[in-house]
This record gives sequence, C-alpha cells and structure tokens, in this order.
Amino acid sequence: MREFIDVTGKTEEEAISKALAQLGLDRDDVSVEILERAKSGFLGIGSSPARVRIYHGPEEEEPAPRAEPRPELRAEEKPEPRTEPRPEAKQEPRPRRERPKKQERREDRPAPTEEPRPAPVPVDLGEEVDDEKAQAIRAFLTGLLEHMECSADIKVYQPEKGRYKVILEGKQMGALIGRRGETLDAIQQLTSYSVNRAGGGRVRVQLDAEGYREKREQSLQHLAKKVAGKVVRYRRSVTLEPMNAYERHVIHTALQDVPGVTTYSTGTEPNRRVIVAYDRTAAR
Repeated sequence: MREFIDVTGKTEEEAISKALAQLGLDRDDVSVEILERAKSGFLGIGSSPARVRIYHGPEEEEPAPRAEPRPELRAEEKPEPRTEPRPEAKQEPRPRRERPKKQERREDRPAPTEEPRPAPVPVDLGEEVDDEKAQAIRAFLTGLLEHMECSADIKVYQPEKGRYKVILEGKQMGALIGRRGETLDAIQQLTSYSVNRAGGGRVRVQLDAEGYREKREQSLQHLAKKVAGKVVRYRRSVTLEPMNAYERHVIHTALQDVPGVTTYSTGTEPNRRVIVAYDRTAAR
C-alpha cells in the first residue's frame, strides 16, 4: 500500500509544492488527491486553506505467473508418426457460448440508504421583541441584505437575557446560508459586532434561516458518534474539518460521556479544528 501525507496551503498548488519539497520528489513521482479546496470566505470571514493528500512510493504489482516446464516424453511414450491419411471429419457447429454479464460499475450500484433522521423539534421562542438592541439588529440586517440584493423577513426574539435569536424567513434562503452555513456565520458575526459596538451592554446574537442550526447540530452529533466508533475500533485519532466555536462545542458535548475517546481543539481561528483521540486510560 502506498504511503501518503496530508499538507495544507493557501492554494492547492502551494500545498502540493510544500509536499514535494518535504518529500524531495518531483511532481511525476507522486499522486495528488484534493481533500479540501481553498476558500476565501465571505468578507474575509470563514476562509480556510487548501488540503491535499500526496501519495508516494512504489505501487504494488502482482507477480507474473511462473510457467511450469513441460515434461519430456520417454521414447516408448512418444507417438508413432501416422502414415495413413486422416479422414475428414464433418465439422459440427459449435454451441454458442453466452458471454458473462459485465459486473456492475460502482457508480451504477444503488447507494446505501440511510435511516431517516427525525426532523428538529421547533422551539417556542415566545413573542418578538422590539427593544433598542432588537431595533439595531433589524436596522443593520435590513441594510446588509439590501447590499446583498436579498430579501427576507427579520424576526427577533429574546429567549433569555443577553441573548437574541434572529430568524430570517423568505425565498431562496440557501444564498444566505451558504456552503456549510459559512455565509450565515459571517452575517451573524457582522451583526453581533455592529450591535455590540454601539454600547449598551454586550449581547449574543444567533442567526438562523430555515432551521439550519438545528439540522446542522443533528448532523454534527451524527458525525461525532460515527467518528468516535472509528477511533475506538482502530485506536487512532481523527482530525475533523475546521469549525466555529459553536460547532466545536456541539462535538465536545456529544462525545463527553463516550468511553474510550477524548476531544480537544487545535489551531487558530478560522481554521480551528476538533481532534477526536483514543483515550487508553478510559478504555481500560
């Protein structure tokens, strides 16, 4: 099996160049697999480097089958030459052999079906609020959405003191959510910065659209359990993709009571990651 290393860089080419310099090999001596492409983020927020996997070393080749020597016939076993002409045998049509069916290609096989996950239970947030902070949230988001040429209804709730829950409702919310919620996270950070810069006490702002946060939380919990099973089985640590502070908290909470694993974070924002490691002391 060929060896490989994982390397990151600002771009795919930079990551490949770093790997080649580290291995001391040329580009033709390795195989490259793009694990994660570089992302510029939204307004500089949510960017992440490219990550590539470089395979190197000789490829395994199956040994050619060894030809067996043909045994020589002894003198008494050698057939005598035939002098009489052989009668012409009437050739009968050979039976038509059916060709074996081609194996199904991997892409033609039906994908394994997953068990349906329960839909997130809606949370009662109470009535909308219209205090000074809520008005500042609505004003900032209204102007930002106009610049983004997006329209959405802005509803602001206060489920507890010091925390505001903002729900965006409308059509084509996917553009505001973005890939893995990156755009939604960027809008949330900008809104929180704008509201808290005005003074009047610091508050937390949580932004959501189409129930993405609840769906994402369930997906992260499912991922955490799946990765923990692999860590315990193979006794090897697994590093997850970069996540924001809230998503890392979901992973830590989901695995805090799972025997045999421990979690910790490494790196700096916005590329801070969770590592799920095998805990030998807890597994005993």
